[in-house]
Amino acid sequence: MKKTALVTGAGRRFGFELSKALLAEGYQLFAHYNSSHDGISELESLGATAVQADFTDIESIQGMIKTISNATDSIELLVNNASCFFDNETVDNDNKALAAVFQVHGIAPYILISGLQQQLSQSENGLVINITDIYADRPSTDYIAYCAAKAGLANMTQSFAKTLAPSVRVNAIQPGPILFLPEHDKEHRMQVLDETPLRVEGGLEPMIETVRFLRDNPFITGESIKVDGGRGLMI
Repeated sequence: MKKTALVTGAGRRFGFELSKALLAEGYQLFAHYNSSHDGISELESLGATAVQADFTDIESIQGMIKTISNATDSIELLVNNASCFFDNETVDNDNKALAAVFQVHGIAPYILISGLQQQLSQSENGLVINITDIYADRPSTDYIAYCAAKAGLANMTQSFAKTLAPSVRVNAIQPGPILFLPEHDKEHRMQVLDETPLRVEGGLEPMIETVRFLRDNPFITGESIKVDGGRGLMI
């Protein structure tokens, strides 16, 4: 019987590569996306089921939960990966962006974990992995709202780990400089790497390997693992 996974923000970057890796391992995969269909068509061609939801809209999230619940009785893995990365200037000038930061990183994961609790509990190894950030511990003054929202998700990880045990485990991964954005110029990249002890851009494979580690070790819950080349030691 196939194991089932739900990855949010599955159309690009880490969500996309993780989704491909899970499909290659034989998972039945629900690949969430919002407005951008980037990468989703490829995942569908590999066997994924695309599920659309706007994470700033509670009814949209609940509709996605209903769709998934009607399609499967159990979920082995839920990865809350969807994100919006807005700096202070953006959220100070756009109330919708400010609200989205907390809705996408806080409200949506809460509703998904709560709404899919029954399916996660039906699995032999139900696991939630929340993608937080190294800035959840040491916030950046340039991304105050974003860091606060990710810190809330880190706290939620521990709360749900206590609440859902022993049937469901809940952990977090804190990425650092795993994959620079296209808008990051050479100067920015060099500055970040100068602040990273291992001095390399990590790539996505270390994140995928950490998902596998948390999945395959059944005695870990309520933990956050930094995948950051040591940058959390420096900031």
